[in-house]
Amino acid sequence: MFGNPLLPRRTFLRDTAAGMGLAALASLSHAQPATRLGQPGVVQPHLPIKAKRVIWLYMAGGMSHLDSWDYKPRLRAMDGQPMPTSFTAGQPIAQLQGNNALRCFGPQHTFRRYGQSGQEIAEIFPHIGSIADEMCIVRSLKTDAINHDPAHTFMNTGTTISGRPSMGSWLSYGLGCEAEDLPAFCVLTSSGRFGQSQPIAQRQWHSGFLPSRYQGIHMRGTGDPVLYLSNPQGIDAQRQRDVVDAVQQLNRIQDSVVDDPEIATRISQYEMAFRMQTSVPALRDFSQESQRTLNAYGITGADGSFGANCLMARRLAERGVRFIQLYHRDWDHHGGVRDGMRGSAGEVDQPAAALVKDLKARGMLDDTLIVFGSEFGRTPMAQGNGRDHHMKGFSVWLAGGGIKPGFHYGATDELGYNAAENIVTVHDLHATMLHLLGIDHLRMTYRFQSRDFRLTDVSGEVVRDILA
Repeated sequence: MFGNPLLPRRTFLRDTAAGMGLAALASLSHAQPATRLGQPGVVQPHLPIKAKRVIWLYMAGGMSHLDSWDYKPRLRAMDGQPMPTSFTAGQPIAQLQGNNALRCFGPQHTFRRYGQSGQEIAEIFPHIGSIADEMCIVRSLKTDAINHDPAHTFMNTGTTISGRPSMGSWLSYGLGCEAEDLPAFCVLTSSGRFGQSQPIAQRQWHSGFLPSRYQGIHMRGTGDPVLYLSNPQGIDAQRQRDVVDAVQQLNRIQDSVVDDPEIATRISQYEMAFRMQTSVPALRDFSQESQRTLNAYGITGADGSFGANCLMARRLAERGVRFIQLYHRDWDHHGGVRDGMRGSAGEVDQPAAALVKDLKARGMLDDTLIVFGSEFGRTPMAQGNGRDHHMKGFSVWLAGGGIKPGFHYGATDELGYNAAENIVTVHDLHATMLHLLGIDHLRMTYRFQSRDFRLTDVSGEVVRDILA
């Protein structure tokens, strides 16, 4: 019937499909770069879309909620007094566990009210205070992990088990990307000078069991933004195109034999890498920005600082990148929390506020979700003149993208120890973010090892009270 009576039906379908795919890919390899056709995702939005993209300002190391967004006058009044055992008995308190001399440690900075909404914010964040009426501060977040690496993993993937997909990878898989010359998921990192700079593992932006094309791309602040982006000396764009075409042909031949999804990933990523050789250097060219914009972010150029990364985040968002995550490693204040918090706040306060204002001025804040927070908080008890890790209650703030502005939600107890009112879990946070992006968190799943996995695992509720 098909010209070869011994040819199995499955083989015929596979080979003819591969042949059509090769023809399409051959056409793609000679297409002009930097188009904006986009890369579609596999999920049709389930809900009205409030946010098209996410910029997550991730304060790595465990920012003290008690010295930033969650003022506790009772804790200040009890400074130096023993912490009531009703709070701490049998509780995991990292390195403070078993210490019989747990003492209350009051807020180390003055709080004041900002904006018409009267949000209570520590005075070391005056620029963020100026956007108080854009912010929703959630003061009742809690997590399941008390040490850095598992807490990062939980915040990014919804589980403490390494190897699961990060949220950015889930969104790349589900919603795709609006740009053809940039990946859907980009990560930028910076390090401060006022706290212990805990390491960040690349598995925090890994695709896990999703196809590897959905993992995040780490864009470095200095040198080549992506490793091996520049051509070797003596290699021009045409010769590089010839090399890419030759490699692509070999990959397609192998793919037609073994039908391996990772080879298809390799084909698409080689093409993406070639296009990024043009798009990424232009992205890093801040000479297109006005001096007023550079001054607003507190920078002089693309120097790898948190401020430069914030401006880079806006530029990535303009170009259609779906999920942009900025890690600033400067918040592990086991000692010297007073001066450390002041210094760390000075590194991020102006750029974070400038990003929100810049997006608003460009008409992008309404469909860009900003998240600002850490993997956990810090203890209301002293660790010398610092604070230890704390998972029972901490804060995060959000802005734009369908979030209710000038609003605070939830509360910890009078000493800032336990999330006590309108408790929000990490799964709830993820479910809410997905909801704003048009995704029902229960319905975006991926079959792996005979189980349907999702970002929110087996729990999570949308926090509807913080939605605009």
